[in-house]
Amino acid sequence: MAKKEFILQGFTSKTHQAAIARIFDVPNIARVIVSVAFVNKSGVALLEDYLKPYSKKVKAFIGIRNDITSTQGARHLLDLGVSLFVVDTGSRSVLFHPKLYLVKGKDQARVVIGSANLTIGGLNNNIEAGVSILLDLNDADERALVEEIEADFDALTGEYPFHVLEITKPSELNALQASGRLIDEMTTSPPRPVSSGTTPAQDTLSRIKLKVAPRRAQLSGAKKAPPKAKAVAAAKKKIAGAAGAPALPPAATGVEYELVWESKALTRRDLGVPEGSNTNRTGSVNLDKGLLADDVDHRHYFREEVFADLAWVPGKRPDVEEAYGKFQLVLKGISYGEFDLRIAHSTSTESKSYLQRNAMTRLSWGPMREFVARPDLIGRTLALYRDKADPRRFVLEID
Repeated sequence: MAKKEFILQGFTSKTHQAAIARIFDVPNIARVIVSVAFVNKSGVALLEDYLKPYSKKVKAFIGIRNDITSTQGARHLLDLGVSLFVVDTGSRSVLFHPKLYLVKGKDQARVVIGSANLTIGGLNNNIEAGVSILLDLNDADERALVEEIEADFDALTGEYPFHVLEITKPSELNALQASGRLIDEMTTSPPRPVSSGTTPAQDTLSRIKLKVAPRRAQLSGAKKAPPKAKAVAAAKKKIAGAAGAPALPPAATGVEYELVWESKALTRRDLGVPEGSNTNRTGSVNLDKGLLADDVDHRHYFREEVFADLAWVPGKRPDVEEAYGKFQLVLKGISYGEFDLRIAHSTSTESKSYLQRNAMTRLSWGPMREFVARPDLIGRTLALYRDKADPRRFVLEID
């Protein structure tokens, strides 16, 4: 008789990542079927150690044209060597939505069916529900169920040849991205606030504390800073021309934003939330390593890449430059408008802070301070987006 386990991820300590890892305990694995609506790179990374040894036996069916499945996620599957099929319904209102993970051996099969997609949220961070089932293939009814699952998925390419497409080359994924059917994880629509607010008192609900620790995906698409000599020359050129730099243009709304940085869990110090009545507020946040990839040097990245198009001028100290940018603030899905904020960058490469690889760039909260100095934001993360149409305009989202 089949053995079943219920997974209520988040509200219990069980995760779909752990449940799916266990299905690979099946002896003599003959084939693997993965079917999900949404895929991103961080989700694939959570399962790659289990998929890779059996990649030649894996068929993966993933939904596209859904504004969530990414080129990076699909490419990671392809790089693992699995047989990859994309399911394109030809409509944004009809999604390929089944979530199933099946591993079949000689005498046993295990399957996880539920709500978990192949994303870091679906496998760990979200509140998800599913069932893990151990099936005995020597039982006729249980074997018939597994064979039905296999037959139904195997038939898809024949029954829907224009909608279920096998992908064999990265160039095919690039073409799907170019046509809007896959997204680029580093290019995203601006956050879509559910409403707008004028005072921070509107929403003081703290972030739910689940029984599963959240995972964060490393921001791997950020560019490396240019070589030091080139960077120094570029910085001097910008400062020399800054005196006559034009003012920022009137507010404009971009249609595409790049996620250029994401913080680790925000602290009281980051947000300027005092420990007590006598504690001084810092009024700024360090733009540090955060979730940047290991090969990105955060000490140069913000000045020379993220904020390169701002009008930088000498600061009050000889080793500091400063600039102003336009930043929209979105807190927990509520927009509080756009603010002019100051960025300061320490240029010294011989200071103790630089040599210790500390943050060299700071963002002053300025008029945003009253909105962010809130205890309910502690432990959340700060995402920084840059407008692709106007790289002098940004969005700060805390969620």
